[in-house]
Amino acid sequence: MCYTTEALTVSTIKYARHRGDYHLAEELERKLNELLTNREPKYYVSGFTHPSLLIFTNQQPYTPQLFTWGLIPSWTKTLADGKKFWNNTLNARGETIFEKPSFKDSAKNKRCLIYIDAFYEHHHYNKQTYPFRIALKSGEPMSLAGLWQEWTDRSTGEILQTFSIVTTVGNPIMTKIHNNPKAEGPRMPVILTKETQDEWLIDCKTEQDKEHLQSLIKPLDENLLTTYTVGRISGKNSMANTKEAENEVIYNELPALH
Repeated sequence: MCYTTEALTVSTIKYARHRGDYHLAEELERKLNELLTNREPKYYVSGFTHPSLLIFTNQQPYTPQLFTWGLIPSWTKTLADGKKFWNNTLNARGETIFEKPSFKDSAKNKRCLIYIDAFYEHHHYNKQTYPFRIALKSGEPMSLAGLWQEWTDRSTGEILQTFSIVTTVGNPIMTKIHNNPKAEGPRMPVILTKETQDEWLIDCKTEQDKEHLQSLIKPLDENLLTTYTVGRISGKNSMANTKEAENEVIYNELPALH
């Protein structure tokens, strides 16, 4: 799940205001203008295209950086090897990030925040799929828990910086929406609150630190979310990366999920 997101520049600027630092917001805007020159806004983006999104790492928590979606572990031997499985590392199951070889180093040492305006999920009904847009009722950006990694191509010296979004079990509304029969149960991204986003970036030096990080991996209260159906965002005749992708579209044949 959560292979499609909506990530606009304004979300990243709001990141600083979450912390009550308007001077930092001005500095962020300057850095963003440098990073995003000639880059179109991402109203809708599929993780399977491995786009570059803005993240904030635990090592540079106040500096926006462009990382590629789809984590490549540092121990990967070749870029070809990395690309063979990076479709499988778009998301990281929060329950096992400290155990899985692909994620355990990042879980301990390389965590990040990904700021998005919304994410999209498909609901299955009567052999059809219906896209839902999920956002915060407050209109504020979502702060997603993430893992990052740097991989160096030994043949060229090129450094690739990649990330994965941490997921958890779905809350009640996401359980209804994310009902893909092929999936291993309903999931959702770990959406951090204003109070917990900085906690996700703490140094993990003790077992207590690890336990605290694991305590943050939980579904957000469904009452904080707003969800509605939108037009086709993938496949033939989709709206692709356009602002219209976020507009509500009513499907009369689809029963209400609330």
